[in-house]
Amino acid sequence: MKFWLNIAPLYKRLLFVSAFVVMAFSAAAQDSQFTQFYAAPTYLNPAFAGTSIQSRLSANYRNQWPAIPGAWVSYNFAFDHYEPTINSGFGLIATHERAGAGALRSNTVAVQYAYELRVARETYFRPALQFGYSNRNINFSDLTFGDQLIRNNDPLTLEENVFEPINFFDIAAGGLLYNPNYWLGVSVHHLNEPNESLYPETLSLVPRKLSMHGGIRVTAGGNRMYRRSGKELLLAFNYRQQENFSQLDLGAYIELEPIVVGVWYRGLPGLKSNGYGYMNHDAIALMVGYGTPNFRIGYSYDITISQLSLGASAGAHEISIVYEWANKRNAKLGKRRIVPCAKF
Repeated sequence: MKFWLNIAPLYKRLLFVSAFVVMAFSAAAQDSQFTQFYAAPTYLNPAFAGTSIQSRLSANYRNQWPAIPGAWVSYNFAFDHYEPTINSGFGLIATHERAGAGALRSNTVAVQYAYELRVARETYFRPALQFGYSNRNINFSDLTFGDQLIRNNDPLTLEENVFEPINFFDIAAGGLLYNPNYWLGVSVHHLNEPNESLYPETLSLVPRKLSMHGGIRVTAGGNRMYRRSGKELLLAFNYRQQENFSQLDLGAYIELEPIVVGVWYRGLPGLKSNGYGYMNHDAIALMVGYGTPNFRIGYSYDITISQLSLGASAGAHEISIVYEWANKRNAKLGKRRIVPCAKF
């Protein structure tokens, strides 16, 4: 009896390590997400490249489930520029993701191009392409195996490193339709379904990711170009589907310049269960942001409402920073094309 009492904590640790390794590799089959996806617009859809007045720098940080050791952490850095003389937007984006105490790492760098077509007096359409290069690898020394736990966290292990870094090209495309009152976009990432397997001579294709997103802007006192009142309501959505995973975000923002507050619901109530008899509720996200004509900073917190309780996961924290600038000529031209989508 005493023997079983002594090894019970060890089996619990082994079970936790095994479960987390499975979770990390399963999560690799889906892309990272951002609650403030409109503060990372070119990550959401390459058609957003060049939708600022002229030039834009953005940075995003997300720490998902920080209470779980080795939680998923994502970084996104982007630059995009609009050139009005050729009606074109250009973008450069870099992402870094790590999970499992930093053992599993992914890095991507991509370039983007979007062309802007005027289809009506105040309505524009933007088709876009994205070409990226990705790297995935595992730091074997950061992993903990069962034989190490049995020997009281001995740094040496009998396990053999069978992982190899993988590099691959990745292609995405998107489209965006907008006028001063609404926007509607669609994007498809991993069009070429590249192989991301870390095991030699093993095939593990990245499934295509479909995103459909849009919303409307309602301005107090009328919603016409050049008549922004500083008090506006935005209703927005984002639907994502990747392999067997699907998710819907529904949200609302209130813009009270310079403050923005928002709330989002994430899940698919009544449409899809998770296979365990529970409804597919994921999180309620609360967001607050501060913005000037050139600078914006936002913070959001995801309140977990799934079976993974808030106390066990500690939700998710996210920070976004955006800086925009333009020369005088392009700042005046930018007033002719107002992209109404949310800023966070």
